[in-house]
Amino acid sequence: MSNRPTKQFLPDPEIIRRKVEYLIRNFETELKSGELRSKVLALVPIFHELRILGKSLIPEHFTSAARERILYYFRKYPQTVISGDELLVISGIQEYARRVRELRVQFGWPIASGVTMREMLDDKENTILEKFKNMKPDEYVLLKNRQDREAAHRWYVANTIRKQPGAVRDKILRFLRENIGREVTNEELRYVAGGKTEWARRVRELRTELGWPIATKTTGRPDLGIGVYVLEADRQYPKHDRRIPDDVRREVLRRDNYRCRKCGWSYEEWNPSDPRHLELHHIKHHVKGGENIKENLMTLCTRCHDGVHTEDKREEKN
Repeated sequence: MSNRPTKQFLPDPEIIRRKVEYLIRNFETELKSGELRSKVLALVPIFHELRILGKSLIPEHFTSAARERILYYFRKYPQTVISGDELLVISGIQEYARRVRELRVQFGWPIASGVTMREMLDDKENTILEKFKNMKPDEYVLLKNRQDREAAHRWYVANTIRKQPGAVRDKILRFLRENIGREVTNEELRYVAGGKTEWARRVRELRTELGWPIATKTTGRPDLGIGVYVLEADRQYPKHDRRIPDDVRREVLRRDNYRCRKCGWSYEEWNPSDPRHLELHHIKHHVKGGENIKENLMTLCTRCHDGVHTEDKREEKN
């Protein structure tokens, strides 16, 4: 037997509105009385009818469960800041936040909270769309209108790593290395970090100071969604490549149309059996005085980049 909630057939919203109007009109008598409890009891049916009215705004096909109504609303307005009060109205339940978490953790919908988005913005090197700048803790946004069916497993891995001893940065790196080439969300990284507010700063340190190729929408991967991170390979950049400023890196990638200038490979061709990514190569080698400027940099895929350096070493031996 299915555990799916029985489909609810709600009356037309106009019928419910009239009922609420009738109840409110009758409440005028209670307001004139001095008895507190009678006023409260008279408001109870109004409260219930208002909840039904909120639920009735969602098409019948999605009315069987609060979680489905919430998802319908998010998908109707992706990348739009949604308040908790809105979710309270259309879900008809007080514990809407738990349903949001279920959609995120169990069903893989990339819904971020205002807390997480603000922590991304607090990391000064993180650039994000202006409309998310002032999000409040009880506000949410669906970052991408697409379900990630691997999310439940990632959250299980995140929970395991979160409980292990170690520094926040080490835990984040451990989680990213468990998901090489896969998109992970800011909510997952924040959870791995145990809710520590510096999680975004630690991710940046892993990329800029330790050279792990962690890509985001604003650091060379415009194809990625907002709040999404990808560890592109299980290897670190050479130390001299870590000194390339992010704005220069972005300019070079944009100039080269996000393609390898040697073989033409781009992220559109990425697959698990060919997990390369794009790196920047110094035309005049750094050790020979080559500068970290766009005129001295070119985009290469990791395969071609390794090949160039192998050829250079061969020539040096000869």
